[in-house]
Formats: sequence, structure tokens, C-alpha cells
Amino acid sequence: MAKKLLFIYNPHAGKSMIRTNLTDIIDVFTKGGYDVLAHPTQARGDATALTQTEAGNYDLVVCSGGDGTLDEVVTGMMKREEHVPIGYIPAGSTNDFARSLKISNNMTKAAMDIVDGRHYLCDVGRFNDDSFVYVAGFGLFTNVSYETNQDIKNVLGHLAYLLEGARQISQIPVFHMHVRSEGREYEGEYMYGMVTNSRSVGGFPSRDRKNVDLNDGLFEVMLIKAPSSLIEMNLILRSVVSRKIHTDYMQFFRSAHVEFESDGEVPWTLDGEFGGNHKEVVIDNEFQKLHLIIPKDPFHEGEDDGLEGSL
Repeated sequence: MAKKLLFIYNPHAGKSMIRTNLTDIIDVFTKGGYDVLAHPTQARGDATALTQTEAGNYDLVVCSGGDGTLDEVVTGMMKREEHVPIGYIPAGSTNDFARSLKISNNMTKAAMDIVDGRHYLCDVGRFNDDSFVYVAGFGLFTNVSYETNQDIKNVLGHLAYLLEGARQISQIPVFHMHVRSEGREYEGEYMYGMVTNSRSVGGFPSRDRKNVDLNDGLFEVMLIKAPSSLIEMNLILRSVVSRKIHTDYMQFFRSAHVEFESDGEVPWTLDGEFGGNHKEVVIDNEFQKLHLIIPKDPFHEGEDDGLEGSL
């Protein structure tokens, strides 16, 4: 008896590449022994609702789109008591999470890797009552992904994020934050903060990617203070570009639990999509709660791959 596969895809992601690859992808899944139901997303939140209500009727859920599409599917799955494995075919502008797991940008190859892949139990973030896959952030640049025009993203990819962000340099947001995390406590004026579980953010490698483990129960937390002068701003930007921590202006640590409290509501982004305005945020690492299917050998020799079993 054939297994059942729910294929959720965003027809507008990236350069709409799915339109020229859809037949080949479904053919790969069919040859792999699956009966496939393909569902193009109709609106924001559609993938979350469909996954939450229908995933239990399938052996595997595969999504294709950008990180936002993956975020929606994972959010829907985390709302369920019983989880179904998820496969991911990247079709966005930067595909940070796929980059972290060495998932192919060739859509047909990514489909083959799902059929022949291995199970991977990955950490997932709990953000108040919501979920995120690889990054929750506030401040400078964090609104770029969801405010940048989709047509610009399609042409320029992650460069669009930089161009849009550079336009905002003269209007640096400043947020007074009180941050608590497992015995640590910070308070001050911050222009940027992020909690990540990824080897790549915004299309660029993370500062400590060789030591980033996506299923170790810990997030990487970065806080950047607001500069009081152009000199300080240049020092901070230089440190960010070189991926070196300037301890006078930055805090970096790993943690499974982080609390943020601000004087007023702060806009947050979750996996590149708007995550709401919040005065209080509690972020927890849900250890290995996300069940993925990834390529058999996505990691370099010697790295802890966290893989279990095979299909």
C-alpha cells in the first residue's frame, strides 16, 4: 500500500521556480512510493492551518517555499499532539535553514534527498505561544525581510536585504531591554538582538557556525547595544562584518531559555516574517521536537550530525 504525502508549496516564493519543477518533484515522490496531494498556499497562514488539521492523515509532509513557508508548516506541526516528519524543498531568496542543513537548492535533487533521506531530530523555538525554526529577532534589519518588495527579493536575493537595511542606517531603532537567561542578566539600550538556531542568517554564515549544533538544546543569543556616536557605530559594524564580538557593545551567549522585557511594544520577526509587537517575550528551546527528513550526509566529516535511522 502506497504511503501518503502532503506537498504544500508557495507558488510565489523565490522566482516562482516551483512552476517549472512541480511535475518533476511529484514524479520523484510518486516513484518513491507515495500518493501525493499537492496544495498551493492561498494566503498567509494557509500552510499552518492545513498542517495542523491534516498532517495526521499523511505519512510525510513536504513543503516548498522560503523560510517563511517552512516556518508556517512547522508552526502548524507544533500545534499538533502527534508530529509527522517534514521534508523541505527550498525555493526562497536566502533559504537560511536549508543552507544550515546542506539541503540542495536544486529542487528535484532536494525531492530525491527527501525520498532517500534520513531522520533528523532538530531543536525548535518556542516564542510565547508561537514557534520559530531558526531565528527570532528585533531591531535593526529585522524588519527588512518582510518589508522588502517580493519582486526585489526575487531579483537580488539576500542583497535586497542589505540594500533595504542600508537605507535605514540613519534611523537606527533603540529599545530599552531587560534580558534574563539562566543566571545572566543584561539591561540597556539595544539596537539589535537575535536568538538563533542556524549556521546562516540573512544569507550569511553565523559568527560561530563550526560550533553551532542544531539539536543540542541551546540557542545562540546575540545582543548589540545602541551606539552613541558614529565612531561607535563604525566599530559595531566592523565587528559584525568580521564576525568578532566587541564586548563593549555586544553580548553573545548560548542558552535554552531567554526572557526579554521592554518598556514599550517591540516588533519582532520570526524566520523572516513579522512575529508581532511584544513587551514581554519568553523564548524556550524545545529540544529535538522537530522531526525532519534531510540528506543522508549533509554534514562534514567529524561534525555531530544528530541523525537517527533512515527511510
